Amino acid sequence: MPTVSVDGHTIQYVTAGDGPPLLLLHGGIIDAGPVSWGEVIEPLADDFTVYAPDLLGYGDSDVPDVDYTIECHVETMAGFVDELGLDTDDDGIHVCGLSMGGAVALGLALDTAVPVKRLVLVDCFGLGTELPRGKLSYVLSRLPILNKIAVELFRRSRKFTKASLAGVARDPDALSAEAVDRVWEYAKKPNACVAFRDFRKHEITKQGYRTNFTPRLGDLSVPTLFVHGQHDEVVPVEWARRAADAAPEARLTILDECAHWPPREDPETMVRLLREFCLDS
Repeated sequence: MPTVSVDGHTIQYVTAGDGPPLLLLHGGIIDAGPVSWGEVIEPLADDFTVYAPDLLGYGDSDVPDVDYTIECHVETMAGFVDELGLDTDDDGIHVCGLSMGGAVALGLALDTAVPVKRLVLVDCFGLGTELPRGKLSYVLSRLPILNKIAVELFRRSRKFTKASLAGVARDPDALSAEAVDRVWEYAKKPNACVAFRDFRKHEITKQGYRTNFTPRLGDLSVPTLFVHGQHDEVVPVEWARRAADAAPEARLTILDECAHWPPREDPETMVRLLREFCLDS
């Protein structure tokens, strides 16, 4: 797969197609471009030039000794867009982010010069401060050994890996074998969860999540589509409803059969939504 250097760090990415640029940003934990976006890249390549990078610290990108905050990922992805010359497209670029990648996408639209034309936020993080398990979430964020143990179990057992996906998918048995295999494959990489553990350490405070774009959504100047799984237990669907009401040019689509992983739970619908929204003149 191709790579590009951003601030001296190697970012690996998948690309396909020949059309308007579409940047797909994955989430946290054990994720990468091919992990969450593997079933939508080729179909979307019929209409777009798709770019699905491994964020810094994830997949096969470099894992430097940095603070893996949302701001760090926003800066790196802005550099990625610049290094590939995507920001020279006269019509701008479409950006779609999943979970943590959604917060990065919002940061690109609000805090950088990246010419975002249309923004799609899927089960987007960064739209509220409430911790899902209250103070327990904070305590767990300070116990990285538990995450390290989980990763070791992932590496040893595809069965355990599949069972663990119940945390992000409504029905792990309905996922494609390729989706499970991708997670299991990337769990075996030496850097699995290193960046996420650091992100969690910086992001979770006793008062709640540090990143919250909600007060700034009124400044969002690009058409935005919020997509959210009705059964998401990671990011509350209420966050998406609230955000869609606050953003000036926003639509909201709730996926009744999905939880936190729509690109893998219902890839056909995700492809259709991206085509309809981004190509709607």
